[in-house]
Amino acid sequence: MGELPAADEGPVPVRDGLGDPRIMAGEVLGTNDRGDRAFQIQQGERGAVEREHDAVGDDVGLYTDDSRTVVLATFHFLRQQMDKPASQFNHCLADYIAPRPPERGEPLPDYLGAFAVSAGFGTEALCQEFERAQDDYNSIMTKALADRLAEAFAEFLHQRVRQEWGYGRDENLSYADLIRERYRGIRPAAGYPACPDHTEKQTLWKLLDVEKNTGIKLTESGAMWPGASVSGLYFAHPESKYFGVGKLGRDQVLDYHRRKQMELAAVERWLGPYLNYDPAAFGAARP
Repeated sequence: MGELPAADEGPVPVRDGLGDPRIMAGEVLGTNDRGDRAFQIQQGERGAVEREHDAVGDDVGLYTDDSRTVVLATFHFLRQQMDKPASQFNHCLADYIAPRPPERGEPLPDYLGAFAVSAGFGTEALCQEFERAQDDYNSIMTKALADRLAEAFAEFLHQRVRQEWGYGRDENLSYADLIRERYRGIRPAAGYPACPDHTEKQTLWKLLDVEKNTGIKLTESGAMWPGASVSGLYFAHPESKYFGVGKLGRDQVLDYHRRKQMELAAVERWLGPYLNYDPAAFGAARP
């Protein structure tokens, strides 16, 4: 997310393309004539924090209530396939959720959170206004600041969830500690290394009814609109960490397409950069 200079540091020099973020923030968030067309950082939605989950293989099922009888949604994850020392294992996000117990076993309660936030509403119109005035610098600054605000919103919401769930109530973290993620839990996003399949956002969008509740939309490519938006899942496991799944073998891709009930060609298209094989080499040899 990055840090802004303290308010009492005086004039802010140009650094890394973000020389006067405080001036820009005042311009687009202040009570001036652009205020009603600037960033609406209140647009956010979090949910599923009271929903019980369990992991089945590399899938995580979300139930409607603690009776664990009706499945509301399922998230599908991928696992690393790397050569590692015997003392290490290949990670999958499903590892951070309690597994489904044996048929007569005692259930292990566990929970997963979901969120979608944006600071981008009004940004496009403001940037167009700057561009019509041939002010490319402030147009770029506006987009950059919107991205920063969206990340800050996601960070704030994650802190609130940790406190409400209980395991973060004793946190005493500085802003620098928050930026360095010195807290328990992670919030991975679909399309990023630990969960590279953008189509998993569709499950989150249905789960939280994101477009209706926030106005944030998904494009055909799985990108979010407005661009300055962040979404993802909250994992509370004390050993949870970020990782990259790396290259995927065809054996796992075949299993993934069956789990998701998605056409193999579509799965391979979405996961293209992560495949360790060429789908064309298999020709008509489809499962």
